[in-house]
Amino acid sequence: MSNPFAGIRWVWMNGELVEFEKATVHVLSHALHYGSGVFEGIRCYDTPDGPAVFRLREHIRRLVNSCKIYRMPVRFSELELADAVRETIRANGLGACYIRPLIYRGFGNLGVDPLRSPVDVAIATWNWGKYLGDQGEREGVDVCVSSWPRVAPDALPAVAKATGNYLNAQLVKVEALTNGYAEGIALDAAGYVSEGSGENLFLMHGGTLVTPPATASLLPGITRDTVITFARDMGIPVREAAVSRGELYLCDEMFMTGTAAEITPIRSVDKIPVGEGRPGEVTRRLLAEFRSVTEGRTEDRYGWLAPVVGKPVVAGTK
Repeated sequence: MSNPFAGIRWVWMNGELVEFEKATVHVLSHALHYGSGVFEGIRCYDTPDGPAVFRLREHIRRLVNSCKIYRMPVRFSELELADAVRETIRANGLGACYIRPLIYRGFGNLGVDPLRSPVDVAIATWNWGKYLGDQGEREGVDVCVSSWPRVAPDALPAVAKATGNYLNAQLVKVEALTNGYAEGIALDAAGYVSEGSGENLFLMHGGTLVTPPATASLLPGITRDTVITFARDMGIPVREAAVSRGELYLCDEMFMTGTAAEITPIRSVDKIPVGEGRPGEVTRRLLAEFRSVTEGRTEDRYGWLAPVVGKPVVAGTK
C-alpha cells in the first residue's frame, strides 16, 4: 500500500505553514492526556474547474460549534479557517485530497481542568482514497452489530466532533475488524440503532429512506444531510426515526455515509444479506448523484463546492 503522506510538505499550525516533519506537539499537551480536542474530516475533489472543497462552509461551522460546546476559544474566524484549508491544499500541490482540521488543548497545564492550557489549531491534508475500499463501493461491505453501545447523550454530547468520543468508536471498529467485518454498527443507550464507528446509517424500507435521528447519540453528518437533500429532491420519501436492531435484518437496502466513507453500500449485517446482498437501486442512484455533484459534472445548484483557487469562501453565507 502506498504512503498517503508521501510528498506532503506542509501543515498549517496556528497561522503559518510548518514543514511536515516539524509539525509536532509537546508530549505533555493536554489533548494527548485527556482527549481535549475537536476536529473535522473534509474532502476536496477534482472538478473540471480545478480542485474544490465539498461543503467547506458547513464543516468549518461544525468545527467552531464543537469548540463552543467544550469552551475552547478559537483565535481564528470561520473565514480565516476556511482560507487556511485552501492555503494548505495549495501549498502541498494537491487536487483531490482529505483535509483534517484539528483544534486542541496544547501544553500549559496537566490535570483534568483544561482552561489553563492553550487552544492550538492545525490543518493537515493528504491523499486518501475510499475509506472502505473501491470494492466496498461497488459490491457493498459486511458489517456487524457491535457489543459496544454509544455513550449516552447526557454523558458526552455526540453533536460535537470531539476527539475523546472516538475512543468509543475505536472499540466498535476494532471489534468489527477482529471478527472479519469491515465496520460495526453501534446501538444507543436505549438499544436503538445509532451509527457506525465513523459513519451515519440509512435503510431503505417499504419505499422510504429511514435514518436514525440525532437523538440516537450520533453525530449529524454533513454527508448525511447531503443524502437527505438529494433524496428529497429526487422524490424519495425520507424519514428520521428510531430504528430497532431487528429492522437491520429486514430492510431492502442499507448504506453508510460519511466524509471518509462517502456513500458505502452494506451487503450484509451479522452475515444476514441486506435485500439481495448487493447495492440496491436507490443506493446506486444516490451514489451516482453524489459523484456527479462532488466531481463537478453537474451544476453546483446547492453552492457546496468551494474552489481552492479563486473566489474566497465566506463561512455562513450562501
